[in-house]
Amino acid sequence: MNLHALYHRSQSNYCYCYDEEKVHIRLRSAKNDLDQVILIYGDKYDWEKKQKIIMELIGSDGLFDYFAAIVKPDKKRLAYFFEVVKGKEKLYYTEWGISKEIDRKELHMHYFQYPYMHRTDMQVVPQWAKDAVFYQIFPERFNNGDPSISPANTRDWCEKPEAANFFGGDLKGIMSKISYLEQLGINAVYLTPIFEAPTNHKYDTTDYYKIDPHFGDLKVFKELVSKCHEKGIKVVLDAVFNHSGFFFAPFQDVIKNGEESPYYEWFNIHKWPLKMDPPSYDTFAFSPYMPKLNTQNPEVKNYLLCVARYWIKEADIDGWRLDVCDEVDHEFWRSFKKTVKEAKPDAFIIGEMWLNSLPWLLGDQFDTVMNYPLTRNCLQYFAYNQISDKQFKESITKIQMNHMQQVNEVMFNLLDSHDTPRFLTLAGGNRSKLKLAAAFQMTYIGTPCIYYGTEVGMEGLQDPDCRRPMEWNEENWDLDLYSYYKGLIHLRRNHEALREGSFRWIDTYDGIIGYIRETEKERILVFINNHEKGQEIDIGCNTVINALSGDLLQGCEGKLSIKMDKYSVQILIVKQ
Repeated sequence: MNLHALYHRSQSNYCYCYDEEKVHIRLRSAKNDLDQVILIYGDKYDWEKKQKIIMELIGSDGLFDYFAAIVKPDKKRLAYFFEVVKGKEKLYYTEWGISKEIDRKELHMHYFQYPYMHRTDMQVVPQWAKDAVFYQIFPERFNNGDPSISPANTRDWCEKPEAANFFGGDLKGIMSKISYLEQLGINAVYLTPIFEAPTNHKYDTTDYYKIDPHFGDLKVFKELVSKCHEKGIKVVLDAVFNHSGFFFAPFQDVIKNGEESPYYEWFNIHKWPLKMDPPSYDTFAFSPYMPKLNTQNPEVKNYLLCVARYWIKEADIDGWRLDVCDEVDHEFWRSFKKTVKEAKPDAFIIGEMWLNSLPWLLGDQFDTVMNYPLTRNCLQYFAYNQISDKQFKESITKIQMNHMQQVNEVMFNLLDSHDTPRFLTLAGGNRSKLKLAAAFQMTYIGTPCIYYGTEVGMEGLQDPDCRRPMEWNEENWDLDLYSYYKGLIHLRRNHEALREGSFRWIDTYDGIIGYIRETEKERILVFINNHEKGQEIDIGCNTVINALSGDLLQGCEGKLSIKMDKYSVQILIVKQ
């Protein structure tokens, strides 16, 4: 038995409250090492009534197996430890480590525990986020609805973008395309920054309380939100609280008045006078035009929290996406969550995170993060063919195990964004690859987000090329791809199993990845062939419906053969 690989930690992604009744417990072991794991649990004040349950092997990654169990503590208290078995060897894993026996007199010092299930400590995510299909819009490049407010140096909409170009996209332009979003099936939009800033990307905020004049004004924005809500579309804004813009009034006051400025402590200034090359103050990356805000300063903290509250109360937005959130202190985000949830309890808080994000997702800060690890794995598997079916499944399992289940259910799953090259470009323009990745994105656990134009075949390399103006000439659309996306979105929104169902890999087939999404009412099978060679697979069902075509498929004697063409997907609804 490989004892070095055994791992568990209470009150973490290995032991957490899923809701007010259930505690989820996980144990990690070396891959293919254990024959059985038994969870022994009870109330620490009434241990004689302890219970046992055999834990389920729920997945594996490249090195480890993961076992899981769900328990419902009667008194909201839980004490527990593990019995691990390999052949004739049996050991106990407790808070004190691994042993052959447990001294019953010291049991109260041995077991792991979840002391009490406080709702305020739980990670509770907005229900609507599970049902959402997001669409990310870069406002300056989506649609020009009011040329009268466009910048003087606005370029022709069809030109290739350069870093500092303006194309005149604005809020009225978005408003005029709400019907497009509705027809596509979108029910939530995420807008990159819309507040006053001198650049096209607006991540260098000048005024956090003012809509950029080239985008519109407060009245237009409130109308946009209202019309989106009328169509059942949620609106999430981008908050840039790690840093401000160079022309933010408080920073300009520091430039003018130096150490005498009342805003001097709003920033992380190393010495006076200020220097820009290199900056004598902390910045976003190494940009002197984006001075880092000191969010530990009470005045800065209060200012930004008021901003967060203002746009919810004034414009009725539905949440915030948080830029460079991992460089802001945790205490600020705890206060941020409290402020936002008091203003709107079901507001959705999304962190921009590229790596492990567990510390921000334990219930006191964010609801979810942008799932860039999933993006990476989809690129490696679908676009590049760099990893095998087995490696892809193992990597996805590892991503799942990094978070609580309720977080997995709303992970912000994206294939590309304003910060990455377009997926289709990285796939060498191969539409079949994009279709497979999109099918996985729309049928996998979590909240999918489409970057504007991906659905019609837009391409682009790294910024600024990935921020080309939206293609509105339908003659240049890939109409087959658009129809495919529309069908996938419709499918997801109309099947509970794809939005809230459990997820389980099917490990029966070589050359095919398969998984099950399931609720008490519905069971859906998904099979993806990411290979040049087609094949037929037998599934353990007698009757299914092809979810994309609507065709009824029937077998006999509990067997049904399904044809998998090269680079194809089958989404099957099991008739019950």
